[in-house]
Amino acid sequence: MLPLTGYADRLSVRPGEIVKFHIANATGAKVDAHIVRVISADPNPAGSGIKTADIAAHGLQQIAEPAPRASQQGSSACIWVAEKIAPPDNFTIVLNLWSSRSSERPQTVMEWRDMQGTDGLRLSLSADRTLEIVAGDEGADPTRGRTRFKLGERTWTTIACAFDLSRKRVSLVFFDVSDASAKPVEESFDVKFFGGTALFLSGPSDQEKLGFNGKIEAPKMFDRALSPHEIAAAARGEDIPGLIAAWDFSRDMHTSRIVDTGPLGLHGTLVNSPTRAVRGSTWTGREQCYRHAPEQYAAIHFHDDDIDDCRWAVTHEYTVPKDLKSGAYALLLKAGDAAENIPFFVVPPKGTQSAKLAVLVSTFTYTVYGNHARPEWTVDPKWRDAWIKQAAEWKAYPHNPGAHREYGLSTYNHHTDGSGIALASWHRPMLNLRIGYVTYPYPDIRASGLRHYPADSHLLAWLEAKGHDYDLITDWELHHEGVDLLKRYTCIMTGTHPEYHTGEMLDALEAYRGGGGRFMYLGGNGFYWKIALSPEKPGVIEIRRAEGGIRAWAAEPGEYYNQFDGEYGGLWRRNGRPPQQLVGVGFTAQGNFVGSHYRIMPEAKTDARTAWMFAGIAEATIGGFGFSGHGAAGFELDRTDMRLGTPANAVVVARSENHPPEAPWVLVPEEQLTHITTIPGESHKQLIRADMTYFETPNNGAVFSTGSITFCGSLPHNDFDNSISTLLGNVLRRFLGGDLAFPIPA
Repeated sequence: MLPLTGYADRLSVRPGEIVKFHIANATGAKVDAHIVRVISADPNPAGSGIKTADIAAHGLQQIAEPAPRASQQGSSACIWVAEKIAPPDNFTIVLNLWSSRSSERPQTVMEWRDMQGTDGLRLSLSADRTLEIVAGDEGADPTRGRTRFKLGERTWTTIACAFDLSRKRVSLVFFDVSDASAKPVEESFDVKFFGGTALFLSGPSDQEKLGFNGKIEAPKMFDRALSPHEIAAAARGEDIPGLIAAWDFSRDMHTSRIVDTGPLGLHGTLVNSPTRAVRGSTWTGREQCYRHAPEQYAAIHFHDDDIDDCRWAVTHEYTVPKDLKSGAYALLLKAGDAAENIPFFVVPPKGTQSAKLAVLVSTFTYTVYGNHARPEWTVDPKWRDAWIKQAAEWKAYPHNPGAHREYGLSTYNHHTDGSGIALASWHRPMLNLRIGYVTYPYPDIRASGLRHYPADSHLLAWLEAKGHDYDLITDWELHHEGVDLLKRYTCIMTGTHPEYHTGEMLDALEAYRGGGGRFMYLGGNGFYWKIALSPEKPGVIEIRRAEGGIRAWAAEPGEYYNQFDGEYGGLWRRNGRPPQQLVGVGFTAQGNFVGSHYRIMPEAKTDARTAWMFAGIAEATIGGFGFSGHGAAGFELDRTDMRLGTPANAVVVARSENHPPEAPWVLVPEEQLTHITTIPGESHKQLIRADMTYFETPNNGAVFSTGSITFCGSLPHNDFDNSISTLLGNVLRRFLGGDLAFPIPA
């Protein structure tokens, strides 16, 4: 665990509102905390450097002393049986189990325990895939037994625990779900007396044991010890006398509630957001959407590293002053030799604005990437050593998610059982959402290797250096307030990588653009993936990496639909909304974190529609420099495509060229038919390009798109005096200044 860290309860806040901070401090020293405005988050000494400004101290209050805190990983289901009935002396629990991972530490499959959590019975999966049963007080010589039966990996098995407490005996019954003719295997154990009031499926991970890795389906509870014959019948769904509870995991999948369809309504709660809307034991493959066959999705996938909230105590509160300017801010912490920073964003009061320009901060993308442990950290010691060395030399943020899995990883990583992480949350420390965080180490200081929050600060630093007034708004406000949030602004800018969006966000941006808004897309790989937000846990986000796209993992067949909203997930392109329809360009190719230049189209400098963009620029090429991969056109590139919705009046004003061959560059999978043919019909090489694009929209609106994720990294070059800076200044002034040369009628 880090000696000093924490998280905010929200990423954006308005003047007059309170943002709460949850701080863990294991240093033993007193914590000093203060708020700063963030101007630049790039630690590169050759660039703008980290720049912050102290603000008045009033509003920040410490309400509790930060103490050492551990993050509690591992998802579980909790049912308090004693809330409705007195726990029976004899009972049976039947469920279907699908185990996805073996581990050295035992995995808790099920627990039946008392209110104090000491006396009870625990069933665990051992390293050799046998089941261990522990009965009694685990701190006082409990009874232990181990089965001869071994659980198969990634296969469905019915397991039943029949408790006969009057005889102090527990019987375990197993049979293969897929084989109707299989005979059940029964093993029995003598146990000491134990009590219990609550049923837990899976459980939190700790130093001694893990939560369960795999799926649990259709648990049922009966008021007596069933025979193997009755257990088999119960598993088939037949009515067996003595039913106390039957939990149907196919119900209320969008929530953390588990529904009991039995006579007593012993509903339960899920902890740490395990994955729902996953295939169960009866899935046939004939239906891909769980809404059409919910009985085939009556399972929940638990993981030993699930986490949706660290659940640390609130230690500090900041009441944002009513006159505080919209912008990027952070809580800076110091305790002994340890330091930490926790960024957040102040947006204008609802229904107001303080500038004609707003920058849309991609907080949903930040969260989806939160704690991305890059594969190089694990597989390449030289890369890891280079990162550590550069962070130390630059006095950059010193902690890498690859070394701190305890806070949960990103949806670009895998769970410990190999399944893709589909749910992300900001209620935990996100180490790559920090001032000074470097993503890619570089051998020289000409490039900073930044992504997301620190990379977006290149744009904010440029706005500050050029004296432009601006507000910040975030994905959260855009999703919930729609076009009403946007329409008061003359111009909206994005940052470098606005990748993850809900349908509500796209609706709002399209309405703004169509209503005369001026929109500047200053990144690459934007408007790409479709996400869903938890309806009950603000800050929890879902991504299903369905068919197509450059993916860190692939969703399992039949699991392409979001649990939170029931809609098909994956690419917005596969949902009929390619990025080209909104901003004229869409993701086409990806390489390593290197960049090149754009070549200005000759006609763009002479056509009255676009010549104003290049006032003061004599060069034929622009952007062959910068702190993001040494060039304004790099890493992830977007291009026009009329078939996918690029407007007919769109004009490419500049196009990238001479991309370094060592990248290597790859075409996105959704553009490829075979290894030599593409959907557009052009060659792979022709499709590897960034198209800087401009077009007018109705009601005197317009869109300017750079088509590159590294564009903003060129702005600080030569103390913000360069061709990319000049170009962006020209476009921004025209977008803020009034009518365009050739407006489209409403």
